[in-house]
Parts: sequence; structure tokens; C-alpha cells
Amino acid sequence: MQQMRFYYKTLQDFTADLEKFDLDVPVDTDLSVLQTPVLVGTKTIPNRLSIQPMEGCDALEDGSPGELTFRRYERFARGGAGLIWFEATAASAAGRGKPSQLYLHDDNVDNFARLVEQTRQAGVENTGKAPYLVLQLTHAGRYGDGKIIAVHEPELDRRAGVDPQKPVITDDELRNLEDDFVKATRLALAAGFDAVDIKACHRYLISELLGAHNRPGEYGGSYENRTRWLKNVITKIKDAKIDIEITTRLNAYDAIPHPYGWGSDSEGGIDLAEPKRLVQELVDLGLNMINITIATPYLTPHLSRPYDQPGRNGYPQPEHPLIGVARIMNVVKEIQKTVPGCTIVGTGFSWLRQIAPYVAAGMVNEGCASICGFGRGGFAYPDFAKDIFTTGEMSPKKVCISCSKCSELKGAAWLTGCVVRDSEVYAPIYQRFLKETAGR
Repeated sequence: MQQMRFYYKTLQDFTADLEKFDLDVPVDTDLSVLQTPVLVGTKTIPNRLSIQPMEGCDALEDGSPGELTFRRYERFARGGAGLIWFEATAASAAGRGKPSQLYLHDDNVDNFARLVEQTRQAGVENTGKAPYLVLQLTHAGRYGDGKIIAVHEPELDRRAGVDPQKPVITDDELRNLEDDFVKATRLALAAGFDAVDIKACHRYLISELLGAHNRPGEYGGSYENRTRWLKNVITKIKDAKIDIEITTRLNAYDAIPHPYGWGSDSEGGIDLAEPKRLVQELVDLGLNMINITIATPYLTPHLSRPYDQPGRNGYPQPEHPLIGVARIMNVVKEIQKTVPGCTIVGTGFSWLRQIAPYVAAGMVNEGCASICGFGRGGFAYPDFAKDIFTTGEMSPKKVCISCSKCSELKGAAWLTGCVVRDSEVYAPIYQRFLKETAGR
């Protein structure tokens, strides 16, 4: 298929391509639904727009938020999104992906509390309402310095530089890790977050367990074993009576063929039977909100974040990006239809640029998602929600252009933000990055 970029000048241009490619993506020009609140547990999310978790790689040496971390989240809060999903934060020292990744522990919980307070206050001062704050707790797995893995997968091993003979994390170590996440959840509550996300996406360690068909022991093989770790942590948090909402950012589809992938058939196609079963079980365990995503940016980035430009070490889109957007939307819709009473956060909106509000409104109005999230789009355009609510549109001069520069920086663990729209801060960083990594 011919490579194409975003070129839509009007909504009619966009819907013409939906018809051309025979894609089922809902569109609605009545954006008022995006301003309606959402009740999650006992707390209310002020509106239907979310900042998705995107790492800034700007933590201090001890894992505390740095100056740019504070800047980023204050900008998000001023921008008016009702839900701010904080970036991946290590729940244990061994699970920290890189020295610049956030890491919550006993000695720095006060620094996280200050971040929460300033973020929440920025929202109140600029929009009159405090955003709902979720902290994403993670274990980097094979993408950390220790390259800790739950199961071998040949292509991911090769790309991550994992020795195919490397021992996998043991069942005893996984049981201990459950307790690390419970402790981190307690600290998240102390810091003032509204919820914790037990991250299970993009083939980091917990996500990898879901596809561990070839792993022996109590955390691999059968469906019950592969989902055991995630459900154990949720149960332990509830048994400990930690008064915080629990959620998860969950891969519904790995795009890795069975028996290595989750939500995938033997050809690597979509098979949502197990993910649908799991989300129902998670709701039965008391989860009121789940954030749905797909694939892994380390293997098939065009599936999880459709783009116009792949970045220096990427590859051209093998399909029209709109097809990728529609795939994500359809997966989100299938999950929302499975658990209609659960608040499902959808993703995949950033590539849509100024068309995104109309698709977001369509997704909510048609019951395909409860909240619509922006990752790269939030980096580029932190006040997108405020503009939608006050002007009825997103400015084409402020939107993410899916150039993949932020992804390049994040992948190399450099200070990460929007090189194009936040150029005063990040363009010089990107230029140094290009200079220092030339030829690699």
C-alpha cells in the first residue's frame, strides 16, 4: 500500500478515507459529551479526556521527579484533561528500566507527594477542577539493565539483546515482586494519588507473563497461571485494605503469534477471547477502570502508535496509519462492550491531530470507550482539552505531527518531550542527541 501521511483539511476528507478503507471509526461533531464527568469508585473524573503515560526520562538519581518532571505534569494539569495517567514508575529497584526512570520508595515519597500537590493545584488554579491522578507502577523486565525476563521469545530476545540461555525470573522472585507492588501501592496512597496502575502492557515483565504459554510453574502455561500474578497483586492490595483505586494499563493484543503472544492467534492476528475473559475477572475483583492498549513499541510501533515519520531507526508504515488507528479503536470497543459498566480508557488518538475530538466524541457517544487518552499528543499539546472545551476544536498549529522524535529520545533514555511544539526545551536536547549518536 502506498505510504500516506495525515493530510486531512476537513472532517469530510477524513470520513471519505474511512469509507475508502471500509473502516468502522465513530465520528460525532457534538463534543459536549467530552465535558461530562465519570464516576470511578468514590471519586469523579472531571471530563472524558486523559493524558496517557509517556516517560520523560528526567528523574533524579534516587528516582524522584526532577525539574522537568514537575514542569511536565503542571502543564498537563493546566491543560484541562480530567485524567492524568502518570508515567511508568518502578515499584522496586530491580524493576527500574533506566537510571532516569521514576522510582517510588520510602526515602522519596515526600517528593512524589509534592509532585501530586503541585499538579493537582495547577489544575484547580487553571480550570477550577482537580484532575484525577493515576500512578503507573511497573517492572521493566527485559527492557531494564538487568534484562529480567519471564519467558523467552526469540524475536524479542534478539532485539533486546537477551541471551536465549538466560534463566527466567523464578516463581519465588515473582511472589516477592507481588509484595513489592503492594508496598509501592501503599506509598502511592501516602503520596496522594487517586489510583495505581499495575502496568501489564507493551511486553514489560507483567505483560510478558500474560503470554508465557511456554513457562513452567505456577505463573506460566495455563490461562489461570499466566494471569495469576496480576490477580494476586490486586487481591493482596485489597486484603491489605489500602484505600486507593486499583487499575491496570492492559495489552489486549500483543501482535506476537501464539504461543508467545497474548490476545494473538497462531498467525499473529487478533484473538480477544482471553483478554475479554481477563477484563471480566478484573471487574469482578473490583476494578472500576482499565486502560487498553496493544502491541509493543519495541517490535511493532506502527501498531501501538501509528506515525507519519518512523524516526531514524524505525521503518516506514507498512499500512495506512488510519488503518492502525481503526484497529486500536476496534479493540478498545470490543473490551468496552465486554464490560460496559467499567470505565475503559481508549488510546490511539494522537495521530488523528485536529480530527481527534470528533472521533473521541464518537467513541464515547457510541459506548466504545469511556475516556479517550492522548500520549504523544499530550507531550505536544498539553492544553488540548482546554482548547476543545473553550473553542470547540484543536488547533492544527499545536497538534502532534507523529514525527517520532519523542520516541527516539525516550528509546535512548534521553530527556524526552516534544521537539517540535516544545522546541525551546527539547530541540537543543534532540540536536545534541543526533550529534552524539551519529552513525549508531
